[in-house]
Amino acid sequence: MLLGTHTPKLDEKGRVILPAKFRDDLGAGVVITRGQERCLYVFAEVEFERIHERIRETPLTNKQARDFLRMFLSGASAEKPDGQNRITVPPHLRTYAGLERELIVTGVGAHAEIWDAAAWNAYAEANESSYAELEQEVIPGLF
Repeated sequence: MLLGTHTPKLDEKGRVILPAKFRDDLGAGVVITRGQERCLYVFAEVEFERIHERIRETPLTNKQARDFLRMFLSGASAEKPDGQNRITVPPHLRTYAGLERELIVTGVGAHAEIWDAAAWNAYAEANESSYAELEQEVIPGLF
């Protein structure tokens, strides 16, 4: 399970070092793709394959599903960590997420997210109060 918040830097070649706590789950290879709120999703290859199988079950007659499928898969990139546990974030994904040098990498259970630090800070600031003040279940049966 991927948890926590980490602050690696993006190097001049577009590489980021995987947080040490994530290496057991992600060290064999990852798939990076567009996420919501202009972050990037980082999946272990096996997790991405599981998600892809679920996507394949979606009827092509559903326009929302087609749109999602196109955006989710067309930008995806399979990456293998190098000897220093760095993965390359392709230019089109760096542009999509507005990544600069300062990053935030968060563990979100089954996947990680890569955010530009300023974008993450703005997101967290905008959402922290509403999270703290939730009065009803968001995920049925969780608590």
